[in-house]
This record gives sequence, C-alpha cells and structure tokens, in this order.
Amino acid sequence: MSAEQMAGSTGGRAQLPAVGTGTDRGLDRVDRSILRLLQQDGRASIRSVAERVHVSRANAYARIARMMEDGVIRGFTARVDHERAGQGACAYVTLKIVQNSWRTVREQLLDLPGVAHIALVGGEFDVLMLVHTADNRALRELVLGSIQAIPDVLSTQTLLVFEETDRVPPA
Repeated sequence: MSAEQMAGSTGGRAQLPAVGTGTDRGLDRVDRSILRLLQQDGRASIRSVAERVHVSRANAYARIARMMEDGVIRGFTARVDHERAGQGACAYVTLKIVQNSWRTVREQLLDLPGVAHIALVGGEFDVLMLVHTADNRALRELVLGSIQAIPDVLSTQTLLVFEETDRVPPA
C-alpha cells in the first residue's frame, strides 16, 4: 500500500498521528496478517491486501487506518540496498554517555548524516547506533569527528558490518 493510497486528498502525504494517540485496541489474526503483508510489500494495494486476508476492501482500509491511528503502523518506507545507493560502509556504533543526557544526545545524533537507527539500551554501553556511510574514510569522520565531538558522549566503539540481511516476514 502506498502512502498516496492511504493519504487520499492530503496532497500525497500520509497524515500519520503521533504514536500513542489512539486507544490500545489490540491486534487480531487479520490485523497481524495485514501487517505481515505490508512489511513484505508496503506498496500493496488495498484490494490486494483485502483479497489475501479474505476481508472486504472497506474492512482492510478501516483496519489499516486504525493501525495507523493507533501508531502500530508508523509509516511506509523503501528498503534500500545501501551499497548500491553509494553507502558501502556500515557499522554499529556503541556509545557511553553522561547519565541523564539521552534526550540531548539523541537529538544531536539524529542530525548526523548516515544514521539509520538509534536505540537506548541497557548493558555495557548506553546507546547503539546503526550507520551507513560512503566508505571507511567517511565512517571514521562520522565517528571520530562528529559523534565523539558531542559533549555528553564519553566513549564509542565501532563494529564494522561485513554483510547485512534484512528479515522480511514470511508470507
């Protein structure tokens, strides 16, 4: 399902509510099937989704709209082959940060190029990031020049990724 299909008359942009604004209505078997289909192909049409989960188009549309309203579906994106897109270097970067600085550090990390994912975690380190850069030189500059320059970052460790595989839910 494309964002345009869900957007209707909003000028081509899906109007996604803030996470947590809907009620916690839970997901049934049909909802989970719809999610699985959309994770496999976010461009699937309402008609195709409805046929594959054996509900009417109106029912499929209402379920998808409800899951968007509830924040279960946060949006629709493209899966990118980063190497073919000119981002041949990939790494997980762990950070130790000053206690209680998570929100400030997160905002600064979000402004950096190549940051794909940021997570606050428990354990030996505080933050785990996935980054994609053009090459190892750009990766070095990102880590040593940008991330370590953030005042509340105490230390980093970089784990170079040799190969990635995205898991797509089975049909």
